[in-house]
Amino acid sequence: MDKICKQLMEEFSLESYQVENTVALIDDGNTIPFIARYRKEKTGSLSDDVLRELFTRLNALRALDEKRADILRLIDEQGKLDDNLREQIENAKTQTELEDIYRPYRPKRRTRATIAKEKGLEPLAMAIIAQNPADDIDALAAEYIDAEKEVNTAEEAVAGAMDIIAEMISDNADARRIIRELTLHNGTMVTAAAKDEDSVYSNYYEYQEPLSKIANHRILAINRGEKDEFLSVKIKIEEELCVGYLKRKTVKKTPTKAGEYVALACEDSYKRLIAPSIETEIRNFLTERAGGEAIKVFAKNLSGLLLQPPVRGRTVLGLDPGYRTGCKVAVVDDTGKVCDTGIVYCTLPNHDREKAKDILKKLIIKHNVDLISIGNGTASKETEKVAAELISELDRKVYYMVVSEAGASVYSASKLAAEEFPEFDVSLRSAVSIARRIQDPLAELVKIDPKAIGVGQYQHDMNQKLLGEALGGVVEDCVNSVGVDLNTASPSLLSYVSGINSAVAKNIATYREENGKFTSRKELLKVPKLGQKAFLQCAGFLRIVDGKELLDNTSVHPESYKAAEGLLEKLGYTEDDLREGKITDINNKIKGEKEKLAEELGVGVPTLIDIAEALLKRGRDPRDELPEPVMKSEIMDISELKPDMIMTGTVRNVIDFGAFVDIGVHQDGLVHISQISDRYIKHPLDVLSVGEVVKVKILDVDVKKKRISLTMKGI
Repeated sequence: MDKICKQLMEEFSLESYQVENTVALIDDGNTIPFIARYRKEKTGSLSDDVLRELFTRLNALRALDEKRADILRLIDEQGKLDDNLREQIENAKTQTELEDIYRPYRPKRRTRATIAKEKGLEPLAMAIIAQNPADDIDALAAEYIDAEKEVNTAEEAVAGAMDIIAEMISDNADARRIIRELTLHNGTMVTAAAKDEDSVYSNYYEYQEPLSKIANHRILAINRGEKDEFLSVKIKIEEELCVGYLKRKTVKKTPTKAGEYVALACEDSYKRLIAPSIETEIRNFLTERAGGEAIKVFAKNLSGLLLQPPVRGRTVLGLDPGYRTGCKVAVVDDTGKVCDTGIVYCTLPNHDREKAKDILKKLIIKHNVDLISIGNGTASKETEKVAAELISELDRKVYYMVVSEAGASVYSASKLAAEEFPEFDVSLRSAVSIARRIQDPLAELVKIDPKAIGVGQYQHDMNQKLLGEALGGVVEDCVNSVGVDLNTASPSLLSYVSGINSAVAKNIATYREENGKFTSRKELLKVPKLGQKAFLQCAGFLRIVDGKELLDNTSVHPESYKAAEGLLEKLGYTEDDLREGKITDINNKIKGEKEKLAEELGVGVPTLIDIAEALLKRGRDPRDELPEPVMKSEIMDISELKPDMIMTGTVRNVIDFGAFVDIGVHQDGLVHISQISDRYIKHPLDVLSVGEVVKVKILDVDVKKKRISLTMKGI
């Protein structure tokens, strides 16, 4: 078993077979959703989250090995690779360690030390650092006076030699490692105002915090303040801690003149070479760590948003609010088809609100609208008031919801939206998106770049490549965990299905248009560029509702159809029982018989359990088991809120220090992490997720600043 697999075993606390099989499956081109769902026997039922972390770490370790091989080659080419150095490089655990070891051998730009070496002062430097009590350093230095080499005095010779020594000290891998650790454990981040004006960064105008304690979200806030030129940032540490360590490591105990020079070189090395470099490294490390954690938060929030339960069977009127340009209107039926569009003007004092309400009433009556979806952007509050008034004047029961319109404008201006709705202008496409994201959040939001969906913090300051990969993985996992209707899914949705890229997704849609609905999963093999390998990856995640094969509307993979049919037969169920949803006690029937049944059917126990669950829930959407989103028929104002009021709200965003909850007053309230639970929690995501419906109590309301403090304790 190779070194990388052993390290993955240790880091993830896994068995050797789990790591070896997972790596082999990944290298064979299998997707994470496919491995997680259909290769549980090989991975020991690892979740998609663990598999993605393992995949990311596998790539990082392989990149480290490539770097290691590169450094070994470069040093060997210099003729300086001995067994001791090779061992150090082979044992290095991080990129930073490798960089520290390679530093003395890296080709350098012209430094004070290289200039001194050009002047022939390296032997003098070696004599000084040897600190031999018998050496007369001043006399030795005099021997290096050479006008042609611009060494005019013994003092200049010593100064040049000390530049060489300072660089030698700076290039020492152990010294850099220790000083880095000392700085991380004892250093302080200090920020100050860079300009004399108020800003959102005013909390950091005179601020300091130990590096060992600083929270990730504060690191990102400070970075942005520095980038926006409102803050100056420094890392401070008691110099003697680091310089003292260098002197103890480098200066010999027996006092000598040479030792005094080496001590001075230690001070110079730290101040001029080591400290600035280590500060940059630590800032980068903290930023990378904070960015990594922020990406995880964004990913969890995005997952919660995408997996919000769809509101089925309702005709929705979508409103994209606006002032001068009016509110864009789109009515979509319960299948998502656009029935009507328009614009109403109702948000400014000079607008005819009654006329606007009359137009909306006619649309509601004409299309039997059940629900109004209002975007939460500009003019949302005014639009919500009009909707609440309108609902109170109707004879039929209609509700409204305020939804996040994050990414709607990005989608509406995209090539995809233009292809989907060539007859509509940009603003009307946005209204359609706002209506549809209530009916099926997942199907609509996959059309938008995940980075444009604002459920993170400081996403624009993160490593965009890593962010894109992480969020793409989240969308992929969400789509495949729910499953996709092969006959109604858009190419955007299909492109996130395991094994299907955007080109194949378009080919599926084209095939559907030319040949009509798919009647079986096997028919996928007729789609251009969708071969056996892609079929293996995607088939289990695609559903056919009224096809020839009943199992095509389950998560059972075609490779397990024989086992599923065998299980039904052994348990005395018929095809009609499956079709009519009469399989209700399958788990009780296989209880205590799992190992025996699995062996008889030629599958593993995890696959048997999954087959049983799929037969039990044939045709069901896992999101339907979640509570429906909160719908409203009347509006509240922030001024009506009073302390101790109990409200029902929807979690809109989860961040490091708490969660923002929409309680229906246009302004989200903050539940600080200290107010989320009666027990200690490390992070709000431990107990909350985006889209979750929660009960909260009002702690405090600042109407002027539009701030609402909430608690979830004691409810």
